[in-house]
Amino acid sequence: MLALSPADRQTCALDLIDAARASFSTGQPQLAIAELTSWQETAAAVAAGLGRVDVAWLGDDHPAGVVERP
Repeated sequence: MLALSPADRQTCALDLIDAARASFSTGQPQLAIAELTSWQETAAAVAAGLGRVDVAWLGDDHPAGVVERP
């Protein structure tokens, strides 16, 4: 989780606490497990350098943004 920014670490901790509370109150451990897995994968992606590139969306005005219907 050290790959996350300090703000993301705080959000992660709060999300995990909320998920744990929901898991304990409903008896559904998969809620906390899914939240933990999600944050682990996010941290792994950040550590791998993903997310540092600005995304350029292709619109209708771009030739590659329009696909002919079959």
